Amino acid sequence: MKIINSSLLLLILFAAACNQLPGDTTQKPVEKPNIVLLFTDDQTYASIEALGHDEIHTPNLDRLVNKGTTFTHAYNMGGWNGAVCVASRSMMVSGAYIWNAQEKARAWSAKDSAALQQTWPQLLSEQGYQTYMTGKWHVAAPAEEIFDTAKHVRPGMPKDYAGELGAAMKKWKQESGDMKDWNDYMPLGYGRPLSPQDTDWLPTDTTHGGFWDGGKHWSEVVRDDALEFIDDASQRENPFFMYLAFNAPHDPRQAPQKYQDMYPLEDIALPKSFLPEYPWKEAIGNPPGLRDEALAPFPRTEYAVKKHRQEYYAIITHLDDQIGKILDALEASGELQNTYLFMTSDHGLSVGHHGLLGKQSLYDHSIRVPLMVMGPDVPEGKKIHQDVYLQDIMPSSLQLAGVEKPSYVEFKSFVDMLNGDAEAGHYDAIYGAYIDFQRMIRKDGFKLLVYPKINKVLLYDLENDPHEMNDLAADPRHAEKVRSLFDELIELQKEMNDSLNLQETYKAVTDET
Repeated sequence: MKIINSSLLLLILFAAACNQLPGDTTQKPVEKPNIVLLFTDDQTYASIEALGHDEIHTPNLDRLVNKGTTFTHAYNMGGWNGAVCVASRSMMVSGAYIWNAQEKARAWSAKDSAALQQTWPQLLSEQGYQTYMTGKWHVAAPAEEIFDTAKHVRPGMPKDYAGELGAAMKKWKQESGDMKDWNDYMPLGYGRPLSPQDTDWLPTDTTHGGFWDGGKHWSEVVRDDALEFIDDASQRENPFFMYLAFNAPHDPRQAPQKYQDMYPLEDIALPKSFLPEYPWKEAIGNPPGLRDEALAPFPRTEYAVKKHRQEYYAIITHLDDQIGKILDALEASGELQNTYLFMTSDHGLSVGHHGLLGKQSLYDHSIRVPLMVMGPDVPEGKKIHQDVYLQDIMPSSLQLAGVEKPSYVEFKSFVDMLNGDAEAGHYDAIYGAYIDFQRMIRKDGFKLLVYPKINKVLLYDLENDPHEMNDLAADPRHAEKVRSLFDELIELQKEMNDSLNLQETYKAVTDET
């Protein structure tokens, strides 16, 4: 075999560069890809038409499904308070598992410079990335300090009438205390709607809070910020990282009327697991006074749940339109061909499943989210069914950017899974936690929910019961499954630095089974 000497090789490369046509980008060497995160709020996995949910219209999210790879079982670990998004986003930015991420958040609050330097945007910035964020943040680390540019940063909840909820509950307890009167005491936008005549709060009324800024919908604010950045970044040589965090479809679920009109109420189906009330709502930390749960009346009515789902679908379709404009801008700029684009949500939402409305549970509707990846060499239309965490996006982006994963990043990259290695990055089991009210393990097609406040467990066969409606925990035939999953959950607690003692519940449950 003849070996080309170095001088001849340099001459060939120089000639090739000189002969490259103007405007021809196919021959240009690319060092690092761009990274874009499309991050929504409260979007359950069952909210994308291309994934089999034909009640909703999502043509641009469908583009991501069809042009990229979808992880069909992506999960959030849970939350350390009612604002589950705080834990989810802290895990994403730090790469740490839930309880370690809580420690990171405390360090960020204390302005610990070392902890701030260990954040996702800082790791990419050190590799020459131009970092940018806009939209919802809700993380203790100051966005303005860890991103090169941060615009229209929203710390958390939009302004609505939640501030009146505590006083309303107090008044209800003093004057009535009867659950049948509870809805009558709720502030505007809560305990609604009671009937078609209940129109005090409307999803198109911009005076009632929500995602509007000077008359512009917050999804459109994020869109316009993104378009402006893409236009600027296309003129620069260094790669970029965009963290685009939409408030939608979080409540108040406002969307223009044309989106509401796309979803006639008679076409909205109730969830298969619909219940008027969840039997153990107090024991799992979901009482009527919890902000998310207070949005709909008690007991839940079919009409109210359909209205909430109608507004949920409308704001997702409006969000979908904004995402479409961002995709179009990336393509028009020529950046899309060198961009890895991740789309996910911080957690899911009940919206009427199991008698619940919020995300403070460990059912799949509340912890399972969409997760799509599109980019160079990412297979099109592929679906990967292995369980992952949504925060695996963080180390995956580091790998794609050529950044060695630091030891303090605990989540796993799924890049090898994209490349066809079915077991790469695979978790033996999925862990879930909500404050000290709930724990969960999902493994081998089964899920065990643990409610330590009342020493109760629920067991679901997810293959045969994907809506989690048939509890098998009391069935003697599944006693060993309960025990083995509980044993593994306790081992997972050690890995997660989870200090909640489940021994009393374990003894009560295993003695019974």
